[in-house]
Amino acid sequence: MTKGQFPTDQFQQLRTPFYYYDTELLRKTLQTINDEAGKHEGFVVHYAVKANANPQLLRIIRQAGLGADCVSGGEIEASIKAGFPASKIVFAGVGKSDWEINLGLDNDIFCFNVESIPELEVINDLATQKGKVARVAFRLNPNVGAHTHANITTGLAENKFGIAMRDMMSVIEEASQMEHVKVVGLHFHIGSQILDMGDFEALCNRVNELQSELERHRIIVEHINVGGGLGVDYQHPNRVPIPDFKAYFDTYAKKLRLRPGQTLHFELGRAVVAQCGSLLTRTLYIKKGAVKQFCIVDAGFTDLIRPALYQAYHKIENITSEEPAQTYDVVGPICESTDVFAKQIDLNGCRRGDLLAIRSAGAYGEIMASQYNCRSLPKGYTSDEI
Repeated sequence: MTKGQFPTDQFQQLRTPFYYYDTELLRKTLQTINDEAGKHEGFVVHYAVKANANPQLLRIIRQAGLGADCVSGGEIEASIKAGFPASKIVFAGVGKSDWEINLGLDNDIFCFNVESIPELEVINDLATQKGKVARVAFRLNPNVGAHTHANITTGLAENKFGIAMRDMMSVIEEASQMEHVKVVGLHFHIGSQILDMGDFEALCNRVNELQSELERHRIIVEHINVGGGLGVDYQHPNRVPIPDFKAYFDTYAKKLRLRPGQTLHFELGRAVVAQCGSLLTRTLYIKKGAVKQFCIVDAGFTDLIRPALYQAYHKIENITSEEPAQTYDVVGPICESTDVFAKQIDLNGCRRGDLLAIRSAGAYGEIMASQYNCRSLPKGYTSDEI
């Protein structure tokens, strides 16, 4: 969505800051995912709910036929409420509490992605109490690095996620002695905002090695889950609104050696929703300092924390000005020095009341908002209703 395509007249009636979602772009993105994944037999795509749990977006994603990848009981509840079949829900996370595990068992979800032996033992105990058999996949830590921000890398041995490779056979052996769990797969996830297909090739090579080792012990699992991680182009949301799903799925199709009858599961989050969302904020003041000019807006890191947390870049546009460009630091009202969206960027000349769109904010934006400083949570609107 280009600057001129925002419905600015309708926006003037809404209290800022708020999130705006272009559902036409979301549907095009989902269609592309289904088209490209559909070219390969046995590819199954789940949506990582942690990226954005806006109920309207969840319904659109469910209508497209994707499953749900959840990392909390709350996400399971949100997915079921949005209509996702329990048979398409997977539950991951290093710290599943008893009530969350019981929720998954009561709803007969597709699979628990298990990250430790203690967790496996708890799932078996709770399933025993209910007289059920829990389907589990072991999340293995492949010790594969990803060329991305250190805070969103998850596949290294030093990270908290997953079971160490050296423990794989002992964990599978222990699970085989439990009557109320059934091992159905292996799960991996090496990180987020990955744009180098070589990182995914490295994961494929590691999974191929593991599968060969398992076969030497006459073990073949039904499902391989390679997580998500595909990034988006934050620099050019207008030029590249839809990620390169073809290259992503083709990489796995060419490099990963699936066994006959195996299904390959993906858990895409950011790549599904990031580009369809923008944070809309209103200019409060233009403050000219000794060496800088500040555009002070009513949104803060309580509404979009990524720039403060990850030093993440988001393209910013003044969608109500045609004035010549000037250079600004765009900052929010929070009483913290890190409440900065961008430094030394060029925007069409800003005045009090102008609307700024902070782009590519559909993932990890609204869902990570907080009420620090007793601020209200931002509302989310879709193009279907505006």
